[in-house]
Amino acid sequence: MPEEQSQTIMAIDELQAIIQRCQILEEADFRGEDFNLFQVAGQKCLEDGYAAQLLEVVQNEKNKVIIKNMGWNLICPLVRCILVYKQEDDKREHCLKILDQLVQLCNAKELFLGLLEQIEQTSGEQVCQTVMLLLQPLQTVLFKLQNKKAYSVGLSLAMIMNQLTPLPVPYTKQQMQEDKLGLCQCCNAVVDFAKPFVNEVVKSMEKSSECSDMELKEELLKFCMKSLKYPLLTAQLEQLESIEDHPFRRFATEIIGILWDMREFIPLVFLHHKGRSPSWENEEFEDIERKNSADSLACLAYLMFVHCFGIDCFPMVFSPSYLLQRNMTHIEVLLKRTEESVLSKGLDLFESSLLRMEDNSLLHQYLEFSDFITVPQNLVKVMTLCPIEHLRKKSLNILQLFINKFDAEGKYTLFRCLLKTSNHAGVEGYIIQNIKDQIHLSLTKVCDNSWFTGHHLISLLDLVLLLPEGAETDLLQNSDRIMASLNLLRYLIIKDSEYNNQTGVWTMLAKIEQNFLKPLHVGLNMSKAHYEAEIKNKKENRREAHNSNTVCSVTVSGEKMPVMTTEMQLQVLHSALFTFDLIESVLARVEELIEVKIKAVT
Repeated sequence: MPEEQSQTIMAIDELQAIIQRCQILEEADFRGEDFNLFQVAGQKCLEDGYAAQLLEVVQNEKNKVIIKNMGWNLICPLVRCILVYKQEDDKREHCLKILDQLVQLCNAKELFLGLLEQIEQTSGEQVCQTVMLLLQPLQTVLFKLQNKKAYSVGLSLAMIMNQLTPLPVPYTKQQMQEDKLGLCQCCNAVVDFAKPFVNEVVKSMEKSSECSDMELKEELLKFCMKSLKYPLLTAQLEQLESIEDHPFRRFATEIIGILWDMREFIPLVFLHHKGRSPSWENEEFEDIERKNSADSLACLAYLMFVHCFGIDCFPMVFSPSYLLQRNMTHIEVLLKRTEESVLSKGLDLFESSLLRMEDNSLLHQYLEFSDFITVPQNLVKVMTLCPIEHLRKKSLNILQLFINKFDAEGKYTLFRCLLKTSNHAGVEGYIIQNIKDQIHLSLTKVCDNSWFTGHHLISLLDLVLLLPEGAETDLLQNSDRIMASLNLLRYLIIKDSEYNNQTGVWTMLAKIEQNFLKPLHVGLNMSKAHYEAEIKNKKENRREAHNSNTVCSVTVSGEKMPVMTTEMQLQVLHSALFTFDLIESVLARVEELIEVKIKAVT
């Protein structure tokens, strides 16, 4: 007889021997040795492909008490075999029937722990397969549990979500269609798993104004909050062509539906993430919980105000400015992240909140809320630091949208703030251009605006018409700001006559010359001399080396440039000189206009 067949017969014989001995014992007389022997023999039968024989043992009515007490030990080898066998394999079908029998017969508490253990031990590509395999058995077992049912439901959902969270969320249409790890399918299966428990909570709420099972409701609420953070916070939720049943949009719809059914949707939409925090004894844990809550609530706001999930249930009695105020906290949370999927959600939520408002309708008092200052500052960071071009462009458009919504005093205050905090010449140049536009509106009587004329404007011009570090200012690094300032000054000189002096520019002309024009002259002379000397040295070195491809390095604007050939360095240096010439030509034009105006007066 072949050795393998002999070992299998021995495993079946051993299993039958254990069964026969235990059949005559009382339940209380089962020993630990019996449990171990039953598990080893049953596992051996499964591994050797004799699931049909094991199924007969499990289905035998005489073995009911034995299976009730010992059967849960077979969960681990059963799951392993089911995942190995293919769909059409009879052995897989036998294993599934064994699992079903165990669910019907085994001690609910022991079986519950066995199922959770299998979910906890799975990893990688088998996570979703294992979870989807065990969801139905787990749900059945949970309904059998009488004590601590809410706790057990919460533990199950937490364990499942903890196992899913490390998996990458499919983002592109192709990734969602392929769903290689099964995450899309699994997420929606988990929602279906939770629904019967949601229905229990809903029924208890319908019977009385207070939910009789608050503990279960809290566990389900925790599940919804986790789902908002993962996978929905990083998932692609735009409508995609050729995907009729978008898996994550469906999942989002289900989560919103659960929150609505449990009467938590509206309270959560208006919940400030710093306001609802349990009194944890561990401060570090409290910080983690608060951050998780902040991410979840931000995602919920995004779902409702950008994609209109649950919008039909939302009361339309709130002003756009109030909704913007409520969303600013969530926008700040999202804009602080660096992942494209999360950052883009922050920009979309900010944009959609602003588009609901009329231009010039946002009162300057809103800038007293800290979020109205920190959010544009975060927006500036996206504009200047984000490596993704389309997000940089979008953030610039949204900054302009934000500026447009404020009343005159709000624009004025925001300009002052951004000039002082942006620390980026390009952004400062952009703000200065906005200041020029507001001055133009005031001077052309399009709007009566005292904030961009007279003493208010003088105070603002003090921040604009100066060199940050005098003649030592790095003119190349600050060229955007300098050009914008010169263009603003040229506009003021042309548009505002010295007789009217509506802008106050003629009053502060001496100060402008001292703090801006003279140091700029000195700085230009120094910079041009430095770069011309650099060009001369490079050309001499090139002649000496007789090789235009010599590799070396150069420092421009205080930063070491990437390694490049001498020819490439010369191009960079000539480009810098061109920038200085451009600044110098505008400066000369400004001084010429000033001189002409002064002569006309005298």
